[in-house]
Amino acid sequence: MKKALTYSWLLVVFMLALSACGSASAPKPTTAPVPAATAQPTVAATAVATTAATEAATEAATAAVTAAATSVITGTATITGTVTITGTVTATQTITGTAVVTGTAVVTGTAAPAVDLSKVKIAVVMKGPGSANPFWAAVEGGANDAGKALGVTVTVQAPPTESDTPSQIAIIEDDITKGVSAIAIAPTDPAALEPVLKKAIAAGIKVVFIDTKGQNAGVTFIGTNNEVGAALAGKYICDNLKPGDKVAILQGIITQSTGKARADGSKAALTACGINVVAEVPGDWQPASGQANMEDILTKNPDLKGVFASNDNMAIGATQAIKNAKLTGKILVVGFDANPDAATAILAGEMNATIAQSPANIGKFGVESLIKLIKGETLDPIIDTGTELVTKDNAAKYK
Repeated sequence: MKKALTYSWLLVVFMLALSACGSASAPKPTTAPVPAATAQPTVAATAVATTAATEAATEAATAAVTAAATSVITGTATITGTVTITGTVTATQTITGTAVVTGTAVVTGTAAPAVDLSKVKIAVVMKGPGSANPFWAAVEGGANDAGKALGVTVTVQAPPTESDTPSQIAIIEDDITKGVSAIAIAPTDPAALEPVLKKAIAAGIKVVFIDTKGQNAGVTFIGTNNEVGAALAGKYICDNLKPGDKVAILQGIITQSTGKARADGSKAALTACGINVVAEVPGDWQPASGQANMEDILTKNPDLKGVFASNDNMAIGATQAIKNAKLTGKILVVGFDANPDAATAILAGEMNATIAQSPANIGKFGVESLIKLIKGETLDPIIDTGTELVTKDNAAKYK
């Protein structure tokens, strides 16, 4: 809420309280050097001193009394005249020494509204339940931990499955009705979710995307650069196979930005090194689809040398199909997420690699970023939580 500030007497009383003189009368101006003030001025300030002798002190003190930064004066600042500051007052000024103002101090501008975090309600809406996927369990844990640390109420929600877009839309509609303060969402279908999220934003609800980028303009995305991560997986396959070898890609839900980015990134890397991509099959991120699709691929391509699965759930399903075909160790298997099941499979020799995200940070940063928006701060368009290649060398830390 913006409103004109009348901090005239507040500033005077504050400075007089720190005055070593303890007198309401102006001290005799001094020509002694005044220690420089350290400050981060962000608001234009004009100081008019009545004598040249106090001009340096006036400028130093005025620069120190700024908005949107912490200002420090270590020394004596004497002002005999008028100090006018125009801008937004949002921070604390610290004065160590003596500050004396005789005259009029005027501050005009807006004050950033105080936020009572105990009243903030944040909805974290995932694509699927944590009980069905360790990745979402980690996102949920990170969000809840951030909520506790910040003293805000966090409610984690998800549709029954990652393809149940109508249920996710209904969740958002309910959150709007309940009047939540903010929403961090991983959209199951960005195009389908765009209208209801537009409605939420119009209602004053702060929104960020987590894990999967949506289509609403101006909304920050927090998560993995999925195309870069998938390219890292592709490079690993290239480094361990030879040009012309047959490889399949289990894509995930291709209408989601996550699925498309991982499919595009892996294929670009594989084709660049001469790998023959013989199958690109969509799935629903679940082990069952990974196993069924892999069985079909093996039937059609018995000489397959490798597979990239766009998440670890499907990779685990693929390893079961490979095991049933008695081909364990003969087909390179790379996943994405570095969940505990995948780490265990890598250490057991059933998978070769996966790409680690930071799901806990995705949930944590989502909540923290929404608090920044509620406080009136701005966010970068993309907050990348990073990726890492996980092999037998470092899989133990992901169990």
